[in-house]
Amino acid sequence: MFLKEKRFKQIIRQGKVENEEEITYETATTAMRKAAHFFSALQASDGHWPGENDGPLFLLPPLVMCLYITGHLGTVFPEEYRKEMLRFIYCHQNEDGGWGLHVEAHSNMYCTVLNYICMRILGEGPDGDKDNACLRGRKWILDHGGAVSKPTWGKAWLSILGLFDWTGCKSCPQSFGFFPFFFLYNQVYSVAKMFVALISPLILQLREELHTQPYNEINWKKVRHLCAKEDLYFPQLLIQDLVWDSLYIFTEPFLTRWAINKLRKKALEMTMKHIHYEDENSWYTDIACVEKTFGSLLWDTSLGLEALLACKLTDEIGPTLMKGHDYLNKSQVRDNPSGDFRSMYRHICKGSWTFLDQDQGWQVSDCTA
Repeated sequence: MFLKEKRFKQIIRQGKVENEEEITYETATTAMRKAAHFFSALQASDGHWPGENDGPLFLLPPLVMCLYITGHLGTVFPEEYRKEMLRFIYCHQNEDGGWGLHVEAHSNMYCTVLNYICMRILGEGPDGDKDNACLRGRKWILDHGGAVSKPTWGKAWLSILGLFDWTGCKSCPQSFGFFPFFFLYNQVYSVAKMFVALISPLILQLREELHTQPYNEINWKKVRHLCAKEDLYFPQLLIQDLVWDSLYIFTEPFLTRWAINKLRKKALEMTMKHIHYEDENSWYTDIACVEKTFGSLLWDTSLGLEALLACKLTDEIGPTLMKGHDYLNKSQVRDNPSGDFRSMYRHICKGSWTFLDQDQGWQVSDCTA
């Protein structure tokens, strides 16, 4: 698009190197100049370089799932958008039928189930789609133990959708949010709330498609610690299983009793306070700017400028460097987070640079450096 808008035309002659021909300094310099001029033409008018951060394959499905739950999928993503999303998922399916953590990773249960659900939500049938993508993906899932073999966060997502039961998830009492910051447990609102979306006909179909046995016959307590070997990067210790089971057997019933359950309510209110604070201080881009498909504008721009500076072609690409410098200058964070930010587990960020832009506000050490 930028090349057309700028009517870019490469005027540097093409250097050719025949087989076994020695690469000279002049030939290498010509190739570098062509690359620098081409890259400069891809710069946006405000000085940054737009680009996708589409390597991870676990970012898009949760976004689609959340929009499906809230009933805004069709509003936010018109039909043509949904077609392109499906095209992206098709293109990165592995030959064995599964999907990995990123575009070059081996298939695992976490991303295979997420992308399968995403395809079904986006309108694909259980069998009728490009190259039998759903059929092949479902076969991979069932051949590797079914969706009950997803790791912890995958089970939480399934529970929110109504495709898994919360009793099969590892307990994470929200009340532990009152413990010191260095305590073992983090704050997870949806886990403590045990939220389950409205059960739709599609969800009922997915219950049949993703599990190796009827949904109502699954012993959820027995699958709590199941994890497909493709997702297991470190073996689970027996002591870990005992801790998680103890939390569910003893802590959960205790914290749900009258009077004590007031503590959970307070913890949930505190968690929501953190969520609202994060939204307001990042202009709703939050720390997960990549997951929201905004990309890594500042990171990409700073690395691109470093590459152009290393070319030592200031006389030829000076305007490009100036625009990039201006973008970086305007993108520096000018203020710390509002209010008592330390109580919100935030740090000083004034003078830093972020992964995305100034508004996002989360400082990153390598972007700042």
